[in-house]
Amino acid sequence: MAKADKLLDKMRNNPRDWRLDQLKTVAEHHDITWEHEGGSHCVFRTANGDQLSVPAKRPIKPVYVKAFLSLLD
Repeated sequence: MAKADKLLDKMRNNPRDWRLDQLKTVAEHHDITWEHEGGSHCVFRTANGDQLSVPAKRPIKPVYVKAFLSLLD
């Protein structure tokens, strides 16, 4: 099982206290692009045009992790 798959399982079980680099790892594994040029938010985009803006400060709130998980599904 890949590192990204393990992170995804843990995210689904507990959406609290995640960092942006962990979301980026899962996104790259699932072919979701991301843009973060040092601003206050990171934008994740799927191939079909859906997007999610996540604040870059740590830890990421559970509402954003849940929205990220729904973007994957």
